[in-house]
Amino acid sequence: MALNVRKGDTVQIISGKDRGATGRVISVDVKNERVIVEGVNRVKRHTKVGQTNRGATTGGIETKEAPVHVSNVMVVDPKDNRGTRVGKQREKVTKTRTDGTTYESTRATRIARRSGKEL
Repeated sequence: MALNVRKGDTVQIISGKDRGATGRVISVDVKNERVIVEGVNRVKRHTKVGQTNRGATTGGIETKEAPVHVSNVMVVDPKDNRGTRVGKQREKVTKTRTDGTTYESTRATRIARRSGKEL
């Protein structure tokens, strides 16, 4: 299944406890339809305290981002910094072969439905 959200996109949370927050997508889990957004849905993990062989302590309470379902995020339009749906558009490009000849082809790009700008 293809998702409209990619790693590196700026997204806005549209539901849940962090509604209205924006952040950059750190990772995308296509199989489970989840994304991890920077600074959003932070949870605390308690890990056993130990020591490395150099003597530094490890573990304790860590705060990190938890996954958010992809239906709860919306890609931010670069023009007005508001959430937008994502569309696809094909544009013509000129490609070059290894022998130096050129030919016309098409390339799919993602666009913001709100403004029509490329994402």
